[in-house]
Amino acid sequence: MFDLKEFCKVQSLGQADNLLHQDKKNVILGGLLWMRMGNRQYHTGIDLSGLGLDRIEDKGDRIDIGAMACLRQLETSSLLKNNFGPVIRDAVSPIVGVQFRNLATVGGTVFSRFSFSDLITALLVLDTQVRLHRGGRVPLADFLESSPGRDILVSLSIPKQEIKTSYQSFRKTATDFPVLAAALSRDDSGWKIAMGARPSRAKPAPETAKLLPVNPNADQIDAACAAIVRELGFGSDQRGGKTYREHLAKILVKRGIQDICS
Repeated sequence: MFDLKEFCKVQSLGQADNLLHQDKKNVILGGLLWMRMGNRQYHTGIDLSGLGLDRIEDKGDRIDIGAMACLRQLETSSLLKNNFGPVIRDAVSPIVGVQFRNLATVGGTVFSRFSFSDLITALLVLDTQVRLHRGGRVPLADFLESSPGRDILVSLSIPKQEIKTSYQSFRKTATDFPVLAAALSRDDSGWKIAMGARPSRAKPAPETAKLLPVNPNADQIDAACAAIVRELGFGSDQRGGKTYREHLAKILVKRGIQDICS
């Protein structure tokens, strides 16, 4: 468990930012599901729950997802499904259980850059941008490669687009972390592919995606499946070995392409 000396439910992002930079031991509180598994002492816990950041909103040309929105909201949102297909729903629905998804927040998940994150994998194929209080809007792929810093994740923005999507993952048990995960999308400009739980952090595979025409044939699909192993590195951990993940990568990419083309 973690310890807090003080707790503050802030009234503005400015207040939260000031508190965050007053002391290195001050911390932004998300859903607390991962923090409580640690054993750290913090000074002030900063609660953003009163700032209206728990909404999924249609902004005309984009959909904004507040940092305090929970994964269950993403799972059940018709706004997300109608604009981006099933990829977000299918990414978050296997995560532990409904009680967990009712607590886990978008901001806590994305800011933590978890390598096993199903959600981050899905968001990478949707041209997602991260809005930071100090850093402004940053493409998600760039944010994942940056250092965490002392900033506040305010929301995610996903541009509306004519798109078909698919999310594929393999788990040893239904609610376990993924052994490997793949997200794919296709629009008029082409394909996007991302893979997570490699076991390192989710990453897009733009060179592999370029190999796919809008409606690929069997040979082109096989070529893309072979290319994904060359483009992205895979490793070993307690859930699976490098060779096993390379084999799974080809299977998940092929299933995702076939799903979108069906």
